[in-house]
Amino acid sequence: MSLWIALFRGINVGGRHVLPMKALTSLLQGLDCVDILTYIQSGNVIFFHREKNAGILPPKICKAVKSGFGFAPDVLLLTNEQLIGAHAANPFPDAEHEPKSLHLDFLAEDVCNADWAALDASKSATEHYRLIDRIFYLHAPDGIGRSKLAAKVEKYLGVPATARNWRTVEKVLQLAGAAGESES
Repeated sequence: MSLWIALFRGINVGGRHVLPMKALTSLLQGLDCVDILTYIQSGNVIFFHREKNAGILPPKICKAVKSGFGFAPDVLLLTNEQLIGAHAANPFPDAEHEPKSLHLDFLAEDVCNADWAALDASKSATEHYRLIDRIFYLHAPDGIGRSKLAAKVEKYLGVPATARNWRTVEKVLQLAGAAGESES
């Protein structure tokens, strides 16, 4: 069995695309996912599945959500190793003490045609960003809600993304680690 971390994009935000975690858990059980853990309502799910290919499960999950709830969210599937790597590669360790100011945008694919000039033009004087592999790290010390850059990351990178703050990344990593230990 493989340990997977699913990051859902755009569910339970502003009363749109409502998908309670209990219902999502049931849905995933119907797709043969086991030992399912969720963290907060924004769609962070840890589970085990016999599937070893990360490209197979997201379309099945999207189809099942569409069938049951009337919308098809984007789902990014990560291995525990990928999440550990994203955490370890954080280029802004000084920002970790303010976890809400540090965001990781997990990208669905490699960036090929980013508009770097637009990214630079939209960031404030206090913001810093860095793209490492398929993770866009953004430190916005004045708040992510005030960041013009945060709102435009996906557009300027030209690839689908889903963002998580540092606190969420650490909690999901902790839950995945505990799940992996119990599976051993």
